[in-house]
Amino acid sequence: MLIYGNTPRDIMNMMWRRKYKLLMIAVVIVIAVTLTGCTKPKPKLNALDKFWDTLGGKTTDLVKETK
Repeated sequence: MLIYGNTPRDIMNMMWRRKYKLLMIAVVIVIAVTLTGCTKPKPKLNALDKFWDTLGGKTTDLVKETK
């Protein structure tokens, strides 16, 4: 079936070209998002560190400080 001079193979080729263009745009966006996510520094877990320090005995003895 001819539509305005295009064969079905021509129409399929046009559709595949558009799919690749859309796929490339999606890939570029995903790469940009992952790269911007990698630039942020990881926050430290200060509360958890203080908790383990307290349990582990890294506290100051108040009796020794008063003497």
